[in-house]
Amino acid sequence: MTDSNTDSTPDAGDDAGTDTAIGESGGMLGATGTDAANTTEKDPSEWVTGDEPATGAQKSYLDTLAREAGETLSADLTKAEASEQIERLQAASGRGTDA
Repeated sequence: MTDSNTDSTPDAGDDAGTDTAIGESGGMLGATGTDAANTTEKDPSEWVTGDEPATGAQKSYLDTLAREAGETLSADLTKAEASEQIERLQAASGRGTDA
């Protein structure tokens, strides 16, 4: 199984030889701009797929975090909502922080 986000095969119409694999120096993703404007973190409200249902991995991790925090959460969350809840619960518990 391949992840389409890591496919570096040029599409028709791409300039041959200008394709750079993700992670290589000089590569560009998304809109044009300076490298400083390109980050690997994006606000969940800006996600293209943020309104899709939360993934199984998100739900599983949220279940763990919520149990540890003594909280209950709706299982009917979007990807963006799940991400925000994960960040909130991680901050409250100290999990997922660089220590």
